[in-house]
Amino acid sequence: MSLANFFIVSSYGTFFLLPLFLMRHGGSKADIGIVMGVFSFSSVLCRPWISAMVDRIGRKKSYMLGCLTLTIFPMAYLFFDGELNTFYAPLLLIRIAHGIGLAIAFTSSFIYIADITPEGRLNEGIAMFGVTGLTGMAVGPVIAEFILQRLGFSALFLFASATAGMGFLLQTPLPESYLKRTKSSQSFSQVLRKKKTLHVALLSFLFGIGLAASGSFVSPFAKHLNLSFVSLYFVAYCSAAIMTRLLGSRIADRVGERRIIPHALLVAGCGMLLMTFLQGNLILFTSGFMSGCGHGFLFPSLSALALRHEPIELRGKVTAIFTGALDGGVFAGSILLGYVGEWAGFRAIFVLAAASLFLGFIVQKYAKVNGKGPSPMTF
Repeated sequence: MSLANFFIVSSYGTFFLLPLFLMRHGGSKADIGIVMGVFSFSSVLCRPWISAMVDRIGRKKSYMLGCLTLTIFPMAYLFFDGELNTFYAPLLLIRIAHGIGLAIAFTSSFIYIADITPEGRLNEGIAMFGVTGLTGMAVGPVIAEFILQRLGFSALFLFASATAGMGFLLQTPLPESYLKRTKSSQSFSQVLRKKKTLHVALLSFLFGIGLAASGSFVSPFAKHLNLSFVSLYFVAYCSAAIMTRLLGSRIADRVGERRIIPHALLVAGCGMLLMTFLQGNLILFTSGFMSGCGHGFLFPSLSALALRHEPIELRGKVTAIFTGALDGGVFAGSILLGYVGEWAGFRAIFVLAAASLFLGFIVQKYAKVNGKGPSPMTF
């Protein structure tokens, strides 16, 4: 599953360069925000349906469906040519379908890993599984940029399709992890209304706004400044996230996620704020490294916090809410940051993204849940 995840995320990471495609065809910063954001918006809308499907037909079949979608739809981008306004509507439809495929793949794969990981090492298991995804997030844009510079966008989209196809093939021998077929006693809305679930969803939403800045606006900002190695940010980001998971994956299981999350948000916010001073490759690398350190601790900690002590028959709903809130933040952030950038420039985008992460720090540091203060494991 980790190898399959590497190729799926490599395919996804290729589309970090899609803003360059949009700019090539006359797109504005607002257009970038809309086109990149609708990808996540589709994921948010289909999360209740995905959560029911993953618990109904199993993790394995759901993951196969997601991988197949991610293999087919990148090839649809080959048919877009001319000015952006001549294919805007079809492009948005393709982005919606593409986003649904990624939502299915991500949700089912993380639940699969949670199913086979011991409860006491849940954070470590999710963190270690995510290493291959982060590696793919670094490798995908680097190879994509190399292909783009030499072969153009058509080859880039074919590469995205081929890597997702590898993910589909690699997971085919896996057994199903969900063997318990008891009917859930709680609906999606009941799970959503839990105080812990709402708290994690809010933090995930704010984190998603930061991810929107990284995924949608780093590459056009670096190109705007004529920096030669745009993918340096993503290499630094993913390398730092991988390092934190390899060296610190057991820390949150020992001290509690609530102690880790505020520090991770603070570090990620400082890394995002550093982008406002971007002039050359040194700041590009440093910003990516700091943001990646925050991500490396934050994502598995939020995942484990959402899933810990939840029964197996509710994990589909819990994961759908957590990842849906994350995608909701990416969608809202992409739209909002796109218009902010159109009005005030690229640097304002990263100020606002940093502010969302600092707000998450305040929420987590001082929030009281179930009447208890911010000590670890009060959930």
